[in-house]
Amino acid sequence: MLHKLCVRNFAVISQVEFAPQPGLNVFTGETGAGKSVAISALSFVLGARSSVSLIKDGAQQLEVRAEFDTQGVSAALLHKYAPGEKTLVLQRTLDRQGKSKAFINRRAVAAAALAEVGKELVDFHGQHEHQSLLRADVQLQLLDQYAALQPLREKTAATYQQWRQAQERLEAAQMSEQEKARLLDLSLFQLQEIEKVHPQLGEDAELEQKLPQMKHAGRLLELAGQAYQSLYEEENSATALLGRTLRQVREMAELDEHAAAIAETLENAETLLTDACADLSAYQSTLNADPQTLDDMLSRHEKLKRLKLKYGPELTDVLQKEEELKKQIDNLQNSHLHEEELLRAEQKARAALDKLCEDLHTQRAEAAQKLSSKLIKEITPLGFKGLVFEIAVEMDAENPGPDGADRVEFLFSPNPGQAPRPLALAASGGELSRVMLGLKTVLAGDIPVMVFDEVDSGVGGRTAALVGEKLHAVAQGRQVLCVTHLASVAACADAFFHIEKTTDGKTTEVSLSALNAEEILQEIARMLGAVSKEDQTALLHAQEIRRRAREV
Repeated sequence: MLHKLCVRNFAVISQVEFAPQPGLNVFTGETGAGKSVAISALSFVLGARSSVSLIKDGAQQLEVRAEFDTQGVSAALLHKYAPGEKTLVLQRTLDRQGKSKAFINRRAVAAAALAEVGKELVDFHGQHEHQSLLRADVQLQLLDQYAALQPLREKTAATYQQWRQAQERLEAAQMSEQEKARLLDLSLFQLQEIEKVHPQLGEDAELEQKLPQMKHAGRLLELAGQAYQSLYEEENSATALLGRTLRQVREMAELDEHAAAIAETLENAETLLTDACADLSAYQSTLNADPQTLDDMLSRHEKLKRLKLKYGPELTDVLQKEEELKKQIDNLQNSHLHEEELLRAEQKARAALDKLCEDLHTQRAEAAQKLSSKLIKEITPLGFKGLVFEIAVEMDAENPGPDGADRVEFLFSPNPGQAPRPLALAASGGELSRVMLGLKTVLAGDIPVMVFDEVDSGVGGRTAALVGEKLHAVAQGRQVLCVTHLASVAACADAFFHIEKTTDGKTTEVSLSALNAEEILQEIARMLGAVSKEDQTALLHAQEIRRRAREV
């Protein structure tokens, strides 16, 4: 369970700290107030992809810290990352240079370790995620997750790669000598082109970040030097003037104690000014105005750009192409191996793959029936009558892939007498949201924390109240965090947090506060459309739906 989340300099948040409670925790606020930012921060500290764009404007580093108890975490992971601990403190920072640091109980770890632990702690339902249900690959993944088929999928993927490599070696051996020589020449040329540059993962992004500073290094050095002189070195510098002023005010304070506060303010200013001088000096030392260094960086950037244009679009694609070329060259250069031997190896690998695909199909078909039944049970109370939900599993044995040979499709009919059709054709946005809520409930298992970011999208009226009741039921025995814009859902909360965004026209701040019983009713009334805090009609309505929600 999540005990505390501390967020600093994340997006529009300067500093927020809150402690979710057991049960259903809802987060509300005006549209655009940043209700999802806290959820994004939690995702970040659990290993999600990072970007310097997440750092608040004007800050140099963001930091997120999450404190969990160890309930739900496997003994193996606890032994690996926090032996003997009863609390897990996950921490992650990111600076303007794109450098990210991760810690578990103050021990430095890779960001992947946060994700590894996070999978056992929190299950996320992101905003608009229900739309992903329309994709066949997501439907296959959800079914396999329910059936716990990941080990068998991994074995199938490895066997598929072995078969494809055996197939490529056989095809290389069966090529004409002329075609083989032509392809080998091309592959060697392309490999040499990449190896000559010898790209390193992430260096293109690093160069793009450093180049603007390098291009203006001369001017930056000049300005930094002038600023340092003005602050510190000149006879009438800011530090000299402040020092004289401070001595005068200290003398005043000896004569009149009311001047002591002024002296204290000036002393603080002197400290800040000294820090600024030190920062300017340190900044100057980071600047490199050497024209040759700039030329080398520009040249390197251009070489990487050409490689990405030819083999990209990203540098990761270039590196992947390099590995593929090495394998292809090896196959072509060793194609003299006996063709019959290669044929037997290809047939053996294909037979092993076919057997694994058959095993996957059998287990998926069995799991599909069980998952369908459980899902119907979960979502029927969410405003459906005569609901039909089926999972079709069809095997194309002639065309196996790394995930097997199955095509999985979720079929749905929300109305009696209507034949089930693919979700994309039969379900509205609100129906998709409810199907995803049911799936998340079934698949969550023993995960102690569930996060729903606007799972109520597309629903309203009585259905919204049913979704709220369902979320409250799901939260029994675990912790649920839910961002919502619906009063009927919010009324079911065990703990209530309000998010508010303020701006002075220059900067924007987001605050998060836990609400008491009276404030909860005021917030529900606002969500119902209250024109002011004195709107008694909305307030009475809020009291009624809150009362009903608490009675369920």
